[in-house]
Amino acid sequence: MPRPCICTASARIAGALLGVLALGAPLAAAQAKPPKISTVGDGDFIIGPDYVKAPEMNGADGAPKGTVRDFVMQSSESKIYPGLTGAYSRKVWVYVPKQYVPGTPAPFMVVQDGGGYVGRLTTALDNLIFAQRVPVMAAVFLDSGGGDSKGSERGLEYDTVSAKYAQFIETEVLPRVSTEYKVTFTKDPEGRATMGGSSGAACAFTMAWFRPDLYRRVLSYSGTFVAQESPDNPASPHGAWEYHEHFIPQSPVKPLRIYLQVGENDNGAGRPENTYHNWPMANERMAAVLKAKGYHYRYEFCKGAGHVDGRVIDQTLPSALEWLWRGYQGK
Repeated sequence: MPRPCICTASARIAGALLGVLALGAPLAAAQAKPPKISTVGDGDFIIGPDYVKAPEMNGADGAPKGTVRDFVMQSSESKIYPGLTGAYSRKVWVYVPKQYVPGTPAPFMVVQDGGGYVGRLTTALDNLIFAQRVPVMAAVFLDSGGGDSKGSERGLEYDTVSAKYAQFIETEVLPRVSTEYKVTFTKDPEGRATMGGSSGAACAFTMAWFRPDLYRRVLSYSGTFVAQESPDNPASPHGAWEYHEHFIPQSPVKPLRIYLQVGENDNGAGRPENTYHNWPMANERMAAVLKAKGYHYRYEFCKGAGHVDGRVIDQTLPSALEWLWRGYQGK
């Protein structure tokens, strides 16, 4: 259990960690040491059990609204995910802020289970961009190919511990969005973030872990850092549980910045360790190993909250985004 503290989700509280070391990335682009970033807001926090919707989650006077457009991708169009159990379709939404200048390389976020976040995140971004609290950024929201957990298309995409999904985004999604909606995405990994809840959050972390040359900022709600990978993989027998069990402790530090959240009553709360299926335990251990390795991380344990709790998101999303993008300098 993280140590108690008096704080709110929007508080600016100094953490005790040193700046993250940019070591261990597999490609040359990930080897460069980033500038030293403030540790303000890093660390472990307890919030709740009462939650208040942040004002940035409502429409603000004067804040220009970005545009949101959508399209559908068919499984027949994908070489990477042609359909595990048959044909499927996925919806994709593209958010472009009013302030975006066409042709300018834009920082952006890739959001898993996108349909569940379009309304909340675009409202928050409209307000935060207008207030100059985050950079002018685009966002790409994707639904999965359907189903849930082992044996499903969603499970294959989100719970697989590999670089496969990041490659799908890079080669099949972003080029189409860029062509059809005239958005130029930055190639700077510091300007690329991933986000999700549950298995979508584990997927977001997996994208950055395996491809820090592409993504270096992760926003996770109720991350499924448990044994749910399908099909089984001998390289990661406990699925995403391996991150806190072996991968992070045994690997050189990567240049990542990670926001983690979990609910007191999240999935599997109270299950024994040997089930490898306890979300509060998994996220607590993620925070502990990130702290031990010296990562920039922020962990919020939410009293009285459940799995991907909307009350928590409504309170914490603006401050989480502001913390996540701290230190970004556009290139």
